[in-house]
Amino acid sequence: MSPDSPSQEEQDAMAAEWAAALAEASSAAPAATQVAEVAPEQVSTPSFANFAPTSAAGPAGDINMILDIPVQLTVELGRTRIPIKNILQLAQGSVVELDALAGEPMDVLVNGYLIAQGEVVVVNDKFGIRLTDIVTPSERMRRLSKAA
Repeated sequence: MSPDSPSQEEQDAMAAEWAAALAEASSAAPAATQVAEVAPEQVSTPSFANFAPTSAAGPAGDINMILDIPVQLTVELGRTRIPIKNILQLAQGSVVELDALAGEPMDVLVNGYLIAQGEVVVVNDKFGIRLTDIVTPSERMRRLSKAA
C-alpha cells in the first residue's frame, strides 16, 4: 500500500459516511423522485395547470407564445430529376426543364409542408406570390396518403 492511499480504517469510515449520507438523502427525497417504486398502473398523469397563462385571453393568448418563431417559407416553381453528369455540364444560359407547366400554380411550403398554391406576381420589380388556394388539413392528409 502506498503512503498516499488511505488506510483500511479510513476507507471504512468513508464508506460509513457515504452510506449514512445516501440513507439520509433517500429518506428526505421528494415524492416525485419516489415514483419509480410505484407500479406503472398506479401513476397518474401530472397536471400542468400551474403552467397555464395567467391572463384570461383564452386561445389567442396561447398562440401569442409562438408567433415570433421563424419558419422557412419556400415557393416551389417546379422539380426535375437529372443525372449528376448533366449538372456538371450546366453553364450560364443553360435551361433546366421542370415538371411544372407554364401558368400552373406554384406550391407554397412552410418547413417543407405544402400549405398553399399561388401565382407569380411582380411588385416594384420584385417577385411575389398571390395565394390562390389554401390547402386544408384534410387535403394535406389525402396528399400524404397518395405519396405513400
